[in-house]
Amino acid sequence: MAKAEETNVSEESVVEAPEGTDAGTDAQQPESISLQDLQTLLQIVDLSSQRGAFRGAEMTQVGAIFDKLNTFLTYVAEQQAAAEEGDEESEGDAPDTGE
Repeated sequence: MAKAEETNVSEESVVEAPEGTDAGTDAQQPESISLQDLQTLLQIVDLSSQRGAFRGAEMTQVGAIFDKLNTFLTYVAEQQAAAEEGDEESEGDAPDTGE
């Protein structure tokens, strides 16, 4: 019986597109998630676990996702830092044309 309740969608739960927007365009291109959004999500998971929002049996799965997200964000931060260093070095290597 629980499955039947999950599959029923009431008319109230359907989200209409705001007037003046093309619903087809919104469905084709979802809003993107930024790195800041992912960092905020990492903080939400950390705070939720501190406040006891997860059961003990769920902590393994939550921890695994937390670790994957943390590893990804660390990797991206390192790549951005390396790219910035590369940009700074290439600006310093520009030939001097003021002779």
